[in-house]
Amino acid sequence: MGSKHSSKRGNVFVIAAASGTGKTSLVSALLSQHSDAAVSISHTTRTKRANETDGENYFFVDRSEFLALVDQGQFIEHAEVFDNLYGTSLQEMERITAAGQQMILEIDWQGALQVKAKMPQARLVFILPPSLNSLRERLINRGQDDAATVERRHAGALTEIAQCIHFDYLLINDNFEEALAGLETIVFDDAAEFTRVRQSQRHQALIDQLTATNE
Repeated sequence: MGSKHSSKRGNVFVIAAASGTGKTSLVSALLSQHSDAAVSISHTTRTKRANETDGENYFFVDRSEFLALVDQGQFIEHAEVFDNLYGTSLQEMERITAAGQQMILEIDWQGALQVKAKMPQARLVFILPPSLNSLRERLINRGQDDAATVERRHAGALTEIAQCIHFDYLLINDNFEEALAGLETIVFDDAAEFTRVRQSQRHQALIDQLTATNE
């Protein structure tokens, strides 16, 4: 399914989620079906994985190169996550939005709040798991990390999920197709039904559980 071409400058949508929530799969599906949306390619100091390509998945740079770009003011946002630096360049934002495409930023909550501070018109979308137990299962089943890393990421997810209160839209990824349809609606129709206020009313018990302080 393709989107209608627009000569207007595109908007910026920031998609954030705790690790293992399915953010990357949802964004990939959205991009495969809509030519009028494009993902921003981030810079990172993280080691390139075997299935990744430089300039396609990320711009892979070393720490000194990254910090030089920070000093030059080249990033809209940057953050350190699990000992690696990530950043989104102004050049990427201009490339995508000037072409009339909706720019999708797939970053963490720290970066999302930086973008919002610099660009109040940016729209922040947080993807939530249907439960904390399902999040743990997804982290284990994707098979990318050892047990200790899974536990660290799951603990970190509690902190990450609590930040959803700062986002414009909330999506619950329980059923993939329904979550994808919701993401499409947000990006292309700006649907009021997925605003944080509406979703908090509709799914109050779940959101209370996900954002409760872990004593």
